[in-house]
Amino acid sequence: MRRIEQFSQILLVTIFMSSCSSSINKEYPKINSEENIKKNVNLEKKRMEIKFSCGEDGISEYLDDGWIILKEDFQEKVCTWKSVPATKDCDMEKDKGCKVTKPDKIGEEKIYLLEK
Repeated sequence: MRRIEQFSQILLVTIFMSSCSSSINKEYPKINSEENIKKNVNLEKKRMEIKFSCGEDGISEYLDDGWIILKEDFQEKVCTWKSVPATKDCDMEKDKGCKVTKPDKIGEEKIYLLEK
């Protein structure tokens, strides 16, 4: 029983000593800390991904604002859909189950990865 008490006291003292040394190290001021902060803020770059679909194109607004295109990608995309009858005898107004939706116009989606 006595050994357990001694071990717990030693453990408590080592925890106390290790916590004191780390708090003392934090008190020293860093040299030129304001200058380092300003440099780090300037080094951080902002990234954004934007998409334009079906003939829309507003990338020039971003380029005029100082953004640079890092990556450009294109995909096919359905712009509009239309409903058609599934069979010739189908009346879409009376029987909603025979209505089929199909792509009407297919366009292009442009995806830009921008950095500022």
